[in-house]
Amino acid sequence: MPAKKTDGLIRTVGHAFSDVTNLEQALTHPSARTSKFRKGGKRVHENERLEFLGDRVLGLVIAEWLMERFPDANEGELAQKLNALVRKETCAEIARGMELEAYIRVGKTERNGGVHKRTAVLGDAMESLIAAIYLDSGYEATQRVVRRMWNNHMDTVGDVLRDPKTVLQEWAQGRGLAAPTYRVISQSGPDHNPKFEIGVEVEGLEGETGRGGTKRGAEQDAANKLLRSQSIKR
Repeated sequence: MPAKKTDGLIRTVGHAFSDVTNLEQALTHPSARTSKFRKGGKRVHENERLEFLGDRVLGLVIAEWLMERFPDANEGELAQKLNALVRKETCAEIARGMELEAYIRVGKTERNGGVHKRTAVLGDAMESLIAAIYLDSGYEATQRVVRRMWNNHMDTVGDVLRDPKTVLQEWAQGRGLAAPTYRVISQSGPDHNPKFEIGVEVEGLEGETGRGGTKRGAEQDAANKLLRSQSIKR
């Protein structure tokens, strides 16, 4: 099934684009690199460059917002909340809530494999969408959209648990131990849907193994399991 037309997405986002060219590009995954994707006779390029810009724009909007919401928070606390709000997993969660996967253009093989539903792809598309709004109408318009879409996450970010890899590393360093080491035990599955198994070890402790669809996700899972096994609070 091909990607949907963008009319429904535009209504969901709540931003009237003066030119949908950037929006079309934001929704075009690199696997759809083909002359068939054209707008007004001109090829629409993939979204990698927009992702680069959108990541920075999102970071600025969220950082500014955090300064307003948490006037007494120190730099470390603000950084922790920022990371929780702009990470790929959060972007993908918001993207799923607006059914963004239905609008992402991917190659036929990749669509059959469900690539457009992957967390990394959805996160990239969300960042690209933010860049498209920014290029279309500037910072204030982008800020309004981001604050509306991220509002629920901002309300609960104070309850976000700290990153397990960071907690584990700080715990080890606080006891004069070397930083945790991670190693890939196995990798399986097709390129568009890989599965990783990664082990983590800390001097003097029994290691743990984590699993995930990305190396980072598997490392986080391993670190979290080790924290739980040692009753280390996050």
